Amino acid sequence: MTTAVYLLNAASVGIFGIVLSAAFCDMEWTRQRRLFLAVCAVLMLALQAAFYLRWDGIMVKYAYPLITHLPLFLVLFGMTGRGIWSLVSVLTAYLCCQLRRWCALLAVSLLGGGAFMQDLVELVITFPLLYLLVRYVAPSVRPISHYSTAMQLQFGLLPLLGYGFDYLTRIYTDLLSSGNQAAVEFMPFVCSGAYLAFVVRTTHEERLRSQLEQTQNSLNLQVAQAVREIDALRESQRKASTYRHDLRHHLQYLSACIENGRLTQAQEYIHSVCAEIEASKVTAYCENETANLIFSSFAARAQQSGIDFRVHAVIPLVLPLPESDLCVLLSNALENALHACQRQKTAGKSAVIETSAYEKDGRLFLQITNSCSFPVQLEQGVPVTREPGHGLGVRSICAIVEQHGGMYSFSARQDQFILRISL
Repeated sequence: MTTAVYLLNAASVGIFGIVLSAAFCDMEWTRQRRLFLAVCAVLMLALQAAFYLRWDGIMVKYAYPLITHLPLFLVLFGMTGRGIWSLVSVLTAYLCCQLRRWCALLAVSLLGGGAFMQDLVELVITFPLLYLLVRYVAPSVRPISHYSTAMQLQFGLLPLLGYGFDYLTRIYTDLLSSGNQAAVEFMPFVCSGAYLAFVVRTTHEERLRSQLEQTQNSLNLQVAQAVREIDALRESQRKASTYRHDLRHHLQYLSACIENGRLTQAQEYIHSVCAEIEASKVTAYCENETANLIFSSFAARAQQSGIDFRVHAVIPLVLPLPESDLCVLLSNALENALHACQRQKTAGKSAVIETSAYEKDGRLFLQITNSCSFPVQLEQGVPVTREPGHGLGVRSICAIVEQHGGMYSFSARQDQFILRISL
């Protein structure tokens, strides 16, 4: 009876490890793959049985990594093509085996029964535990296989330490049972280190998440503002088109005023119409309507501040980035340049903003140069400021460029500040 329970438990733990390791791997389970895994499981269990019949249970434990874990790793590697994650899956499944063993040891300590009770409890709880792990834990583990190699290695570090500790102190030696202090305290040490690493990483990720949310909120506000400005400019352009369309009516009214000798009234009417048309005029800097509207808006603001505003743009109608992202890029870059030039004017110095832009081979190249005789602080090549409420524009520019896999550079030289973007 004791031998039968031992053999059934050995077979059950083998099935437990094989099924759970496979469940941790993210792949499509076709009928062929299920059949292949089942055949491999039968062969591995048969190999274990052969070792048991030829030698004994102790020899099976010694050779278990070679007759079970290594073949299982090779099978999963062949099925998924992911070496690191196949190894991590096997080690993690082995670590989960400690759950059934600990529950059995607890039952022995409470009820007695020795090795027979331990094997019996392990056998009873193996498949319910396997169901729970496959049903509720494996779906959370599988996505980690798509993370970076560093993340996969970090995830597999604790199972690897647990695997090595178990074999070195319990199977290949008796360090743990003999009460060796280093062996006894090793796993608590690993748990403490893992906990501290978890706290540090979680805090770091939470800080990054908070910064990303703040940047995203800023981007959303700026996009909304840019869209509102474009809508307003489009409305002005529509009004200008309406004035041009209604020119015949304006001329009839002026003709009537002249015929009736109301020259002053006619002249005032001419001035009012011209002012409205001029206010709504959008200069055609390039083919891209969005860029034209933004350039026209900042040109008007620069003119009001007495700043020389120059644009040399060859931007096509269709660009490799959304209209909203183009709005944020141009608006933030020109806003920063305008503020710097307004500071120049306040100091009684000349101020010029010059923009060059063109598209080539599906990439947009943009350079904005503005007068800047004041020192600019750069950290890792990006301008920074300690003034509250400032610096969001630069972060928005960097975020959008990085999102589209582009490049940016900020530089200050010879009383000029230069922003270059390629995306």
